[in-house]
Amino acid sequence: MEELNCETVFTIPVLGGIPIAESVVVTWIIMAALTVASVCLVRNLKVEHPGRKQLILETAIGGLYQFFYGLIGEEGKRYIPYLIVTAIYIGVANLIGLAGFKPPTKDLNMTAALAVMSIVLIEYAGFHKRGLKGFIKSFAEPVPIIAPINVLELFIKPLSLCMRLFGNVLGSFVVMELIKQLVAPILPIPFSLYFDVFDGLIQAYVFVFLTALFIKESVE
Repeated sequence: MEELNCETVFTIPVLGGIPIAESVVVTWIIMAALTVASVCLVRNLKVEHPGRKQLILETAIGGLYQFFYGLIGEEGKRYIPYLIVTAIYIGVANLIGLAGFKPPTKDLNMTAALAVMSIVLIEYAGFHKRGLKGFIKSFAEPVPIIAPINVLELFIKPLSLCMRLFGNVLGSFVVMELIKQLVAPILPIPFSLYFDVFDGLIQAYVFVFLTALFIKESVE
């Protein structure tokens, strides 16, 4: 229960005080680190005779792009940058526990924000593809009788994305804290490789994979 409570790091003295949670501060740190890394990695790029750093960068980003392109196709490629950025952020956020920080994705507010952003993009994709009339009509497909269920999905999808990510990350964090308290400092290392690294990356993959599938469904 202690881990469910979001610790306030400081308060902005406006409008009666705006509390800034630890998850927000850690997210700012991740944003700053990724921004600096991006600036450093894209400096001095070459069209001919690229260096090893550029080849690794192009292979990684190109691989992510092709993966999502294979999922959502030509009509959804405009949403691939969002999927790539979200995958990188969630992956880093889930791994940041290795650096001594608490993963911001164990905060229900953070995972809810990610889920809302994704579901807004998903619904926008359908609206952009079909237009207003087609978007409204889609709720009655394949038969009008299931329209209430299709409307309910607007709330089920973000809830599913939110709770899946939140539950897995929080569960892994709590299990690792218990292991660290019960056994010697060296023994938790194999468990950390699973709960902090493997499971963290898997959850990032699952979140963006489902988001991509929902976008594909919207633009079909």
